[in-house]
Amino acid sequence: MMRVLLVCWLMMNSVAFAADVARPNVLFIAIDDQNDWVGALGGHPLAKTPQIDRLAASGTVFLNAHCQAPLCNSSRTSLMLGVRPTTTGVYGLAPWFRSLDEWKDRATLPQYFHEQGYRTLTVGKIHHGGVGGPQERAREFDVWGSAGGIGVKPDQKLIPPTPMGNHPLMDWGVFPHRDEDKGDYQVASWAVDQIEKGPRDQPFFLSVGFFLPHVPCYATQKWFDLYPDDDSVLPLIKADDRGDTPRFSWYLHWNLPEPRLKWVAENKEWRNLVRSYLACTSFVDAQVGRLTEALTKAGIADNTIIVLWGDHGFHLGEKGITGKNTLWERSTRVPLIFAGPGVSAKGRCTQPVELLDMYPTLCELCHLPPRTDLEGISLVPQLKAAETWRERPAITSHNQGNHAVRSHQWRYIRYADGSEELYDMKADPREWTNLAAMPEYKKIVAEHLRWLPKVDVAPAKGSAQRVLTYDPETDVATWEGQPILRSDPVPE
Repeated sequence: MMRVLLVCWLMMNSVAFAADVARPNVLFIAIDDQNDWVGALGGHPLAKTPQIDRLAASGTVFLNAHCQAPLCNSSRTSLMLGVRPTTTGVYGLAPWFRSLDEWKDRATLPQYFHEQGYRTLTVGKIHHGGVGGPQERAREFDVWGSAGGIGVKPDQKLIPPTPMGNHPLMDWGVFPHRDEDKGDYQVASWAVDQIEKGPRDQPFFLSVGFFLPHVPCYATQKWFDLYPDDDSVLPLIKADDRGDTPRFSWYLHWNLPEPRLKWVAENKEWRNLVRSYLACTSFVDAQVGRLTEALTKAGIADNTIIVLWGDHGFHLGEKGITGKNTLWERSTRVPLIFAGPGVSAKGRCTQPVELLDMYPTLCELCHLPPRTDLEGISLVPQLKAAETWRERPAITSHNQGNHAVRSHQWRYIRYADGSEELYDMKADPREWTNLAAMPEYKKIVAEHLRWLPKVDVAPAKGSAQRVLTYDPETDVATWEGQPILRSDPVPE
């Protein structure tokens, strides 16, 4: 009898143990405006990100990962819902997708984990902007920390007004303050506290959203001191780099607050901006290290999947601009790193992948029932063997009709007016030579054309900010309600 009881006890505990192992925790780390200037990605030779690099070495880093939209709200809406911007019509900083009838009840990635028994927590910037009142917040996540954000600021702006207006976010530089008073430090502190003290009776899905290196890029002196105060920090650019790009390429960032390269160079702010961005990147890297250390100290690192991602890239002079809102590599390529159970260590995947792929990937890694309404493809094959081939390229869209197709070797861009760009990313990784009009590349263009989104809806109701439309009958583009004529000079 005792033997039977012992066998039953062992079987019950084996099943419980297997269930625990099969349902790992998830630490979901977002970094706002983080381009590929991360050591493990090689986007900038001087970038110092030892904590992220260590995470990448412990798991798999995707070296050809791209956002679905080069703007916060549209990118985050896409990856959280698991569908493309061209499916939702969310292209700008508005609307909040819950205001749209078709998407108001759809389960986001963390909500789906909640439905499967996970405790969901969030702190900092995960969704873009305000989510609503307490009832709506409780629907999105079980536990909420602070919104994070800038934190301590100087008494007055550090840079002069730009030609695009004195926008409050357009600022960067160093001033005396404590790291502990920065929003991202406080975000990390809250997350560390949840990891250390949180209940262990159910797996968690913890979302941590860092604000930096989004502008304003403020950092303390010790982070600036990591980078030389000379022009070696500047990205390599080509004079008149936009000479062979279509005029329509300007329309995507026609009247944004981010200054052009011309202004930052003439006002001796280019180096300051680049150092500020790199310094803030290193500061956030240290906060990532605090999170991973907390997992180890809590004894749950071996049963926690970590995924780190950036919502889109950021130009720092390339193509004559600063900011995002383009379909070039600097604006679309982002960090995407997985580590933890089910993920091979030291994986370096060069296959084209999308942020959209995170939803099905995490479902599969955590053994949740698969969803059939997701537009991404699971990355588990690449997490097991990084060289596993993916035929489908990565697609980035910015406003209706404007798309980039990033394959293994090529970047093809097609704008709403039919103008095109094509770059050989192996021979020309800085995208200096547009090959689209050359007859010998006609076949390459055709191969990429077939991947353009079949569904490409108009901007959703409530779209107001940073939205571009185009009327092919009149050949007039409209940016935030104001027409752009071919005779209009490009804003400087």
